[in-house]
Amino acid sequence: MKVIAYNIKTFEKAGLADANQRKHHITLISNPIGEETVAYAVGKDAIIVSGNDDVSAAIISKLADMGIRYITTRSVGIDHIDAVAAFKRKIKIANVSLTKIAEQTIRNLDSWQLEKNSATAAVTTTKDRVAVNRSFPAKINLKAALQEHE
Repeated sequence: MKVIAYNIKTFEKAGLADANQRKHHITLISNPIGEETVAYAVGKDAIIVSGNDDVSAAIISKLADMGIRYITTRSVGIDHIDAVAAFKRKIKIANVSLTKIAEQTIRNLDSWQLEKNSATAAVTTTKDRVAVNRSFPAKINLKAALQEHE
């Protein structure tokens, strides 16, 4: 997959590179995602964000218009991502657990790559992939959330 990783800290670079093993074409930038930097995702399949990035509905809309279909966050929580907007725009979200963040981030991309390459890809769940292949987090009551946004 072609991926851009936003808000990358120096100490994260080696871990992501090691976990990736050159499977995905990942561009690393230190800037957080925002109105000024969202355009860096043009031509990419997925983005990687941190828990400090604000992935608002406006950002989601721009990402979807660029063809982004996947967002993986290097955090346990996803409160910084507008999951309802992502669901409406058919963007899948994945998060990680507290350990092996780089490895889980790459496994999320691997899973989506398999899905992208095969329309019949089997969806599996493991303890290492918390929200992979979900279009919204389980804790959100989607029907109620969609009604609030109408």
